[in-house]
Amino acid sequence: MRKSLVSAIALALALSAGGLMAAPAHAVADGASLTTTQLPRTVRPTHYDVAIVPHADKLSFDGKVTVDVRVLQPTRSITLNALNMTFASARLTPAHGKALVAKVSVDAKHQTATFTFDKSVAPGSYKLAMAYTGKIETQPNGLFAIDYDTKSGKKRALYTQFENSDARRFIPSWDEPAYKATFDLTVTVPSDEMAVSNMPVASKTELGNGMAKVTFQPTPKMSTYLLFFGVGDFDRATTTSDGTQIGVIMQKGKSAQAAFALKSASEVLHDYNDYFGVKYPLPKLDNIAAPGSSQFFSAMENWGAIFTFEYAMLLDPSFSTQGDKMNVFNTEAHEMAHQWFGDLVTMNWWDNLWLNEGFASWMAERETELRHPEWNTVLDTVGTREGAMSRDAVATTHPIVQKIDTVEQASQAFDTITYSKGEAVIRMLEAYVGPDAWRQGVRNYIKAHAYGNTVSDDLWHAMDGVAGGKPITQVAHDFTLQPGVPLIKVDSVVCSDGATTVKLTQGEFTKDRPNKKPLHWHVPVIAQVVGSAKASTLVDGHVTMKLPGCGPVLVNAGQSGYYRTLYAPAQLAKLKGDFNKLAPIDQLGLMSDAWAEGMAGLEPVSDFLDMAKAIPADANPTIWSEVAGSLTALDSYYRGDKARQTRFRAYAVKQLKPVFARVGWDAKPGESTSTTLLRTQLIGALAELGDQDMLNEVRRRYAEQASNPKALPAALRKTVYAIVAVNADAATWDKLHAQAKAETTPLIKDRLYGLLSIAKDKALGKRALALALTAEPGATNSAGMIRGVGWRHPELAYDFAMAHRAQVDKLVDSTSSTRFYPALGGSSFDPAMIGKIKAYEATIAPTARRPAETVIANIKYRTMIRNQRLPAVDAWLEKNGG
Repeated sequence: MRKSLVSAIALALALSAGGLMAAPAHAVADGASLTTTQLPRTVRPTHYDVAIVPHADKLSFDGKVTVDVRVLQPTRSITLNALNMTFASARLTPAHGKALVAKVSVDAKHQTATFTFDKSVAPGSYKLAMAYTGKIETQPNGLFAIDYDTKSGKKRALYTQFENSDARRFIPSWDEPAYKATFDLTVTVPSDEMAVSNMPVASKTELGNGMAKVTFQPTPKMSTYLLFFGVGDFDRATTTSDGTQIGVIMQKGKSAQAAFALKSASEVLHDYNDYFGVKYPLPKLDNIAAPGSSQFFSAMENWGAIFTFEYAMLLDPSFSTQGDKMNVFNTEAHEMAHQWFGDLVTMNWWDNLWLNEGFASWMAERETELRHPEWNTVLDTVGTREGAMSRDAVATTHPIVQKIDTVEQASQAFDTITYSKGEAVIRMLEAYVGPDAWRQGVRNYIKAHAYGNTVSDDLWHAMDGVAGGKPITQVAHDFTLQPGVPLIKVDSVVCSDGATTVKLTQGEFTKDRPNKKPLHWHVPVIAQVVGSAKASTLVDGHVTMKLPGCGPVLVNAGQSGYYRTLYAPAQLAKLKGDFNKLAPIDQLGLMSDAWAEGMAGLEPVSDFLDMAKAIPADANPTIWSEVAGSLTALDSYYRGDKARQTRFRAYAVKQLKPVFARVGWDAKPGESTSTTLLRTQLIGALAELGDQDMLNEVRRRYAEQASNPKALPAALRKTVYAIVAVNADAATWDKLHAQAKAETTPLIKDRLYGLLSIAKDKALGKRALALALTAEPGATNSAGMIRGVGWRHPELAYDFAMAHRAQVDKLVDSTSSTRFYPALGGSSFDPAMIGKIKAYEATIAPTARRPAETVIANIKYRTMIRNQRLPAVDAWLEKNGG
């Protein structure tokens, strides 16, 4: 699954959690391995034969399922997962003998149904047949509906979303990853609509009255959360890669927008067949694009039928940007990596979710670098690591491998630690073991566990066999079984006889616990004297390294390590003096450490500001993106203090304007992708910093677009519209609103409604909140609008959501609510917000409170920055003529 992306330009998508499960049991599954479960281990499914009749107009469906089960111990009852279902009948039939009629009881709190029999059922093989009805949801949980506009009128399509615990809304089932089974699916749907599932269609029978029965080929053995069904007025574009048919399925008339996704999927499948050493095992692989959005995810790796919201799959030439194109490729590469890491081999339980998500994130970045080196995305790995470290350095963090007991906790596991820290740690371990050995370990792991379930140690054992004696399991355990960020301190640097001796000491980096006793890691470290050869070591407390050459010493050379580096002032000064000799990725790493350590009080804030000031205008565009992002971040801390903010903004604009003058408004022939991305970032940053020249030019281009198409090329349309929306007055907001209502392309329409929520004007924020409670934006877009208002008006958005909680609950994925509400207040500096979030916490289960505690921790941290770090920024501005 790919997490939703959040930006001020697009919808403010986000976050997750859901309903409670029963307390976990720990028992032997099938006599083989110890696995967490919420279900009795007396019965195990092997095959589901499912027949579904959706009633899209009534938002309900009829279902029949016969499950082949093996009863492992004598029992009077069978308990499985079911949610929002009404059962008409249930019976258990042995291989030989009479059927047993079941008495059905439903436990809504624990999301289970129990079938009780008049006599004990002996061990053996049976068929459990159930007839039931269920709900079609309006949010992406279970079987859900998406309504969207087209030029010919309103349309409704149906899709499913089951991860992590929503297959139970569609089929009464053993809805846990370790209960793998095969599936036969038959659906009764309108004859003129396309039905799609994990496997190709086996047969289609016309029933009359405009309806048809569609049966799909049996699936391979897989977990319930990977089953998929969709039906609607679709087109399907196809190609072939390595003998597998690849398709992109989208609303009718949008095939041209899927061309890049189709081509990319073909390339990725070929590369992955080679990398994993196991050919993709299904006969087809579809990517299904749907209008709308989710607070929880942007795409889902259903085996053979990847579901993706349109904004992360389709490219509209009138609106999509280079960043969108890159996101489409990375999303596809992520979900297709899951076809092996997650689908073919699945984690045993949600505490090892990172085996799916961290690996898919790393693999997607690797594939993007391989297929599109011109995008220079290797530099993005520093930003990914920084996002993880920022979350990992506060008290509310958690280990990559974490204990999961409830649905909320499973949903909350889809977070920055699982994805970004997981990706960063894998990147570090690959560098430690070596890419060839790492790939062989992955191949061995996949082959050994195909169609089965694993825990993290299964991967480490595979790596132990190829690591050449390196303690891979020890290193991996240190970084996955405990939380936190190592800190490598450079204690001394001594040059003698053409070589440099470096003493390193290990500690822990934390943002909010300066006196914390540090944890201990075995840290793979790569270091070099700038311009000389690299050397590596494993830091276990203290270590002395000998490096060839003399000069400034760079630790974490190449930035593959998951740790921060703290240099003594004299050492850092030498590195700053040779900054322009460093590779761009090391420049980013050095700046990121200086920023984080300055904010945490480990070194002066001036170190980062000095570094940023000295960067030449012709530096790598990604370096300037880092500077622009940091300056706008500092600006946000000044919010509400007009005099100080005005002074800071004058300096920041002075820094960035010469860079934009080099980049310009118009793309130049042959310019790099990094320059293209920097252009939009600088336009946005200068506008956010209040540069009047930029704001005037944005308004001019926006006003002239109707009469002069060149005034607003597609590459800049999103950026310009966002700036206009942020700075809108009532008349401009009304114009954008009218445009959103009139738009018939969901890919654009959804984005326009998102823009209505980001205005600085508080009165317009109130209008956006009121609009979000209507049906107009679309059921899956309204929560994003509320979140968008929360960025600039956190108190307004939070109070509104709490005052209308019953209505807002219906607009948020069931998997998202316990993260959605606290996040609305996340940008607040008001101490009262902490009390409000604590009051919200009291209304939810204690096991679901980590996201709220994290928001509180970050509000406290941001308040500390405002109170303790900004005076140092002010002093630096005074000294440097700011």
